[in-house]
Amino acid sequence: MMSATTNHTKDTKRELPQGWRWVKLGEVCEVNPRRPQIKCADEKPTSFVPMEAVDAITGTIAELRTRSYGEVKKGYTWFVENDVLFAKITPCMQNGKHAIVRGLIDGFGFGTTEFHVLRPKQGMIAEWIWHYLRQPTFLIDATEEFTGSVGQQRLPEDYLKSHEIPLPPLAEQQRIAGILKEQMTAVDKARVAAEARLEAAKALPTAYLREVFPRPSQPLSTGWKWTLLGTMLAETKNGFGRRPQPGEDGPIVLRLADVSKGVIDLSNPRRGMMSDKEIETYGLRSGDILFVRVNGSAEIVGRSIIVGTDYPQLVFNDHLIRVRLSDKLLPEYLRVYCDAPSARQHFMNSASTSAGQLTINRESLDSMPLPLPPLSEQHRVVKMLGVKFTVAEMARAAAEQELAAINALPAALLRRAFSGGL
Repeated sequence: MMSATTNHTKDTKRELPQGWRWVKLGEVCEVNPRRPQIKCADEKPTSFVPMEAVDAITGTIAELRTRSYGEVKKGYTWFVENDVLFAKITPCMQNGKHAIVRGLIDGFGFGTTEFHVLRPKQGMIAEWIWHYLRQPTFLIDATEEFTGSVGQQRLPEDYLKSHEIPLPPLAEQQRIAGILKEQMTAVDKARVAAEARLEAAKALPTAYLREVFPRPSQPLSTGWKWTLLGTMLAETKNGFGRRPQPGEDGPIVLRLADVSKGVIDLSNPRRGMMSDKEIETYGLRSGDILFVRVNGSAEIVGRSIIVGTDYPQLVFNDHLIRVRLSDKLLPEYLRVYCDAPSARQHFMNSASTSAGQLTINRESLDSMPLPLPPLSEQHRVVKMLGVKFTVAEMARAAAEQELAAINALPAALLRRAFSGGL
């Protein structure tokens, strides 16, 4: 590794290792070079790179596509082998849609107009430009230079041309690029493994539920029996149908947004004027279960929460269904069963669809097959699953922390590379 020099190229620049210098990108590469005359038959297969073909995580072209030359010769960005493609539009730029193009048919290709093209000049390798531009610090700073309207903002070409980067001699660029390739390959392998562990941890709760709750066609353990949920329901009630007039002294009207996190969240309450009879009819008691009745997502319809305390001044709107149970069914048991694959499948099969919204009704609940054990067994099942869910959550949190640490490695490696630390 080269030793650091005491000279600064500018007061605002950090000191660089001996032999390195600060250069403008526009001095060491062509930015958006002009396309020459190309003699090519319109039907000739030609390499094509749309934005979605670039993998934002690895910064590589995941799929080099092919189109006829006649399709792409006008209205697209031209590039040649070994050019660096840099996404200039938000959010693709911040997300890391930047890649070196290689393996092009006849050595050239075309892509979306949302790419800037950087072509290394003599003494500069593509990997040095590519690694530098993929640094999170560079991408964050570049967002400050966006121009255009919100949602269609782009990084101007002049910013790239005038931006200064540290440049070592060619041999040093190649040496560092080789080290980075090895290290990034190791990081990619670690990321894939960590992502697999995270997905496995996320799948644990469903696996536990599948172990406990059989499908309707499967036999039950001794003492269990199949019944319909409707036989266990003391009352089923749709929510308040009209939107009440706002009123500071009225009850809180519970909405889907207030239960979306699996608990009743009253941090942003909406109150409305209602009669005493309406408050009594739509009020909530401890032990009530609220089901999501209508939503555009299949993952949300049929989800439920248990009301943990009495809410005499809280009513619920018609996006929800309130259920009160007989004394033969624990609310906690029904709550965990409704997340089991067999219960989720029942809700999807019984839901109606209109205007992109899925809807379940009281009949959906009444007709749901329910594996019912004695109350003592219900208590045991709820306690056992609670322990397993806690373990699964710990595994998920650990996997997420591991993945976050791995995802932070590339930025740390690049910082070392461009400060002469490799």
